[in-house]
Amino acid sequence: MSVPSSEKIKRFAVIGNPIAHSKSPSIHSAFAQLTGVQLSYETLEAPIDDFKGTIEQLQEAGWDGCNVTVPFKEQAWQIADERSLFAQRAGAANTLMFRDDGSIYADNTDGSGLVRDLKHNLLLELKNKRILLLGAGGAVRGVLEPLLAEKPAALFIANRTAVKAVALAEDFAGVGVISGGGFDSIEGQFDLIINGTAASLQGELPPLPDDCLAEKGACYDMMYATKPTAFMLWGQQHRAGLVADGMGMLVEQAADAFDVWHGVRPETLTVLAGLREGVMS
Repeated sequence: MSVPSSEKIKRFAVIGNPIAHSKSPSIHSAFAQLTGVQLSYETLEAPIDDFKGTIEQLQEAGWDGCNVTVPFKEQAWQIADERSLFAQRAGAANTLMFRDDGSIYADNTDGSGLVRDLKHNLLLELKNKRILLLGAGGAVRGVLEPLLAEKPAALFIANRTAVKAVALAEDFAGVGVISGGGFDSIEGQFDLIINGTAASLQGELPPLPDDCLAEKGACYDMMYATKPTAFMLWGQQHRAGLVADGMGMLVEQAADAFDVWHGVRPETLTVLAGLREGVMS
């Protein structure tokens, strides 16, 4: 029996290369069950050299939107007809919505997902705090606007290539108190250190000063793995008051994307607990 058009099941996907490892289908399926939304959500591996062609095929087939991950976030931003403030500032998009008129709306929910995980799940106060952000790539750029909106006392971007960190800080100079430099330019202590690089997944750590973490300060890795990352282990060794990975950010950014598409933001703690307990793959 055919489904009436008024009850059409909306179709979404997460697009990347590689993509088979993605937890997004499980997360969005869980959100759908919690909210009663009817949807189909799957993984799609786009050719490295033809992301735009993949998007055009989805639009022609009547799909409703997609999430976008490495290495296509910048391309997703480029093909959009309209962008949210966060996407505009980030220069990258992780959420696309295909409109009936053929236009594409782009959002970036990475930063809002990070901030929500920090504030609501981990109960960290960001206002008037000193934040150290490691890395100056797309992952870091994507979270700067929401982090600065929380009005930290200062945010310092540290990167192996100092000029990249300085340039990135200058791009956001009008948003908040922000500066950047090399790891040898890190001065003072920080209430929160966020790792925005993937290096610690391979056991690599930047040369952080031993005394840069404030007493009972927090260490947060935007990456996640089955075992603590090298950066998380560093935090434990330096007596951090809190050490966390980015799985909460993953779930919260997905909830914000779900809200963009469906107009309802699902409850997230149940889904996050399921991921942590291994109930969801």
